[in-house]
Amino acid sequence: MDDAACLFELAVGEDDQDSIEEARSMLASVEARLAELEFTRILGGPDDARNAIVSVNAGAGGTEAQDWAEILLRMYLRYAERKGFSAKLLETQDGEEAGIKSATILAQGDFAFGYLKAETGVHRLVRISPFDSNKRRHTSFASVFVSPEIDDSIEVNIEEKDLRIDTYRASGKGGQHVNKTDSAVRITHLPTGVAVSCQNERSQRQNKESAMKILKARLYELRRMEEKQKEEELNSSKKEIGWGSQIRSYVMHPYRMVKDHRTNFESSGVDVILDGEIDDFIESYLLHDATENSGEEVT
Repeated sequence: MDDAACLFELAVGEDDQDSIEEARSMLASVEARLAELEFTRILGGPDDARNAIVSVNAGAGGTEAQDWAEILLRMYLRYAERKGFSAKLLETQDGEEAGIKSATILAQGDFAFGYLKAETGVHRLVRISPFDSNKRRHTSFASVFVSPEIDDSIEVNIEEKDLRIDTYRASGKGGQHVNKTDSAVRITHLPTGVAVSCQNERSQRQNKESAMKILKARLYELRRMEEKQKEEELNSSKKEIGWGSQIRSYVMHPYRMVKDHRTNFESSGVDVILDGEIDDFIESYLLHDATENSGEEVT
């Protein structure tokens, strides 16, 4: 800042336009670095640096909702690729005609959970249905839940009597192993109703281990969110944090717009957003969330 100020002062005195532009460039570099540091400070939660487990589930509406869930899944896979995260598909349940009923991915990378936690909630799509011969407009919903991948340093007590474990044949495209043995595992936590499944590992034992890891992460994040909600209620906060609340609308007809209902941030670039360019939405939410929780002025 001092160097830029001195250069600018000298440049004005000498009427040196090249140096004036250089000073402006220096200032822009400082501002960009400051914004980067400010945003990094926001990702200071106890779990923000962890990997993320992202679950996508189709809402009511059959093929429409299942197709929308698959579009969202692709959006997160593309986002992970753009951010340099590795993304492993842990489970997917195909729809009857198109799309998916559900899918779970593990995004591994620096601050994967810190970024992707902004996506928890219900996502709404409005478009002319490609499955409707009358070309009518349809509204579809899909829910997203993001939890941090936890390790042995975090204790989540789960009693065996609270679990129902089902095995079934893996579905979807794959090698000879797929659809021939009951290797896929679904675990339901009876007290909460949380159900997780895994089918992409090579054996039933590996699928069970992965499913238990997902279950522990889901229960840990639900507990954390409940504690946060209680704290906000004590502070008379009006903000909804329920994972079932609608957070974002993607409108493709009669106009094109994506709008986040928590921050009012919006963009008309629907196609690039669905191709994984969701950084602006994630960052605007995290800045908004930090401002509400701290009372600070965050820009």
